[in-house]
Amino acid sequence: MIGKHELKQLIPEVTRIAQQAGERILDIYTRGFEVHTKTDGSPLTTADRASHDLIIQELTALDESIPVLSEESAAQDHSSRASWRQFWLVDPLDGTREFVKRNGEFTVNIAMVGGQTAVLGVVHTPVQGVTHWSYAGGAAYRCLRGGLTETIRAKAYHGGPANVVASRSHARDSLARFLSRLKEREGRYDTISMGSALKICLVAEGRGDVYPRLGPTYEWDTAAAQCVLESAGGRLTDCRGVPLRYNKDTLLNPWFIAMGEGNYDWYSLLDGIEDV
Repeated sequence: MIGKHELKQLIPEVTRIAQQAGERILDIYTRGFEVHTKTDGSPLTTADRASHDLIIQELTALDESIPVLSEESAAQDHSSRASWRQFWLVDPLDGTREFVKRNGEFTVNIAMVGGQTAVLGVVHTPVQGVTHWSYAGGAAYRCLRGGLTETIRAKAYHGGPANVVASRSHARDSLARFLSRLKEREGRYDTISMGSALKICLVAEGRGDVYPRLGPTYEWDTAAAQCVLESAGGRLTDCRGVPLRYNKDTLLNPWFIAMGEGNYDWYSLLDGIEDV
């Protein structure tokens, strides 16, 4: 298993790869693109594929012995993944719906998974030119356009008006029930609607107190940002408080909640509406 020192050494290369993938995406974003529909009904563009191809090529060049699992990879059943001690987990364009809407809220997500834990995470936002990154045992960072890098930290929520981060494209009745309970308990809340892994990064930065995702996501949607959030002092767990794990039998995540520091009881707001 790769250790802390080796993970730290990988960060410059992985951020470079994510940023190069972002450049390919932006080239297509500005020139125009066709939108296709995958079998699950989700959109697919040439930018997804261009980013995927570059990332696979570059990660393989770093170390061809480490497997790469991407959203756009051919299907891998668990029997072929079960023996992986570590692997790259990639979403080459997280937030394709936001890409199609041209609102800029899409990211490139690259994580390394060791065992069942995300031990390195890079989340690059091409339009903003911002890269969030971290590795297990290190702090969490945000690199701005131009190269300025700063440490980020999740904040603790102790009650009162809360900043709730919510999905721009995947609102559900379950979220409405969660928000109703929060309002009843704390009086009011403010909502920040956002696309892609940026939602988890907002919690890691301390701009959001909580992000309840009470609907389906996949492992590649969360791994990189979970590593960033946990290094920033926050947590990303299922509705019972168990941190999300990776390389499971199914690549589908359970419902989850991302939160900052502290011991506020978010879970009681989920009673009766959690994924069971």
